[in-house]
Amino acid sequence: MRHGKKVNHLGRTDSHRKAMMANMASSLILHKRITTTLAKAKALRVYVEPLLTKSKNDTTHSRRTVFSYLQDKDSVNVLFREVAEKIANRPGGYTRIIKLENRLGDNAEMALIELVDYNTTYTKDGAAAAKKSTRRRGSGKGGAAKAAPKAETAVEEAVVVEEPKAEVAPEVEAPAAEETPEAPAANEENAEKGE
Repeated sequence: MRHGKKVNHLGRTDSHRKAMMANMASSLILHKRITTTLAKAKALRVYVEPLLTKSKNDTTHSRRTVFSYLQDKDSVNVLFREVAEKIANRPGGYTRIIKLENRLGDNAEMALIELVDYNTTYTKDGAAAAKKSTRRRGSGKGGAAKAAPKAETAVEEAVVVEEPKAEVAPEVEAPAAEETPEAPAANEENAEKGE
């Protein structure tokens, strides 16, 4: 029985698993997001989040500790210089796992694991921009009244776009307008002859 044993061995020996986790963690730090299987992504999150927490304290001891896990100088430098600044105010939860479609070859569950602060779609700045661009129908006080003026402005903008097309049409009709005054002049001549 394996009661209380929370480590997913991923079908590998201990040395193989540690080397794989170190490589995946380095790739995640350098590229900010990687695609892997769901089981590996969950195991990687447990492996890399303590390293990200340790990177907030930039001391020689913490750098050496992180290097012992990653075994890559470039990723340690990027972690302590760039990533640590971005995650400085976040109390935890530095990574996000998004499930993808199953892999075609063996139908394995795939996932995208990424650093939360590097995805502008889900961050506060990106969310604020998304909220500004969307309209909501309010069921509360004046919600419909607020939505209606926005719709009218959108229609007015559409009309403004169509106006240049309408200006082109009168230019074509302008010669016809010149011919029209000649026709009443002919009518006036006929009227004078008839008198």
